[in-house]
Amino acid sequence: VQLQASGGGLVQPGGSLRLSCAISGFSPERYATGWFRQAPGKEREWVGCINGGVPRTYYVDSLKGRFTISRDNAKSTVYLQMNSLKPEDTAVYYCAARNTAGCATHPGVYQSWGQGTQVTVSS
Repeated sequence: VQLQASGGGLVQPGGSLRLSCAISGFSPERYATGWFRQAPGKEREWVGCINGGVPRTYYVDSLKGRFTISRDNAKSTVYLQMNSLKPEDTAVYYCAARNTAGCATHPGVYQSWGQGTQVTVSS
């Protein structure tokens, strides 16, 4: 199982980015895929998740309305669309997968992780 996150970069406040998580070794439509982020000096934070099966998405309350998770089964890719970005969104963003269909917020219950992609929001 491999996950590879990409799409990070430098963006101005108010801008948008779309992160991609390319998944190989399993079918993402069967298992939950989550996004996390970690800012310098802070703990890893759950951003949101899309579950396996009929896709439903879940988000941390503070990001609802700005961040959207979606999945393209044909491409085995999960996306994180980030809009109206703020400097406090600056972090390394990780995608992770569980070996079950249900979403969860704790990083310890995700079995597979991507390498992370840096997002910097700055003018």
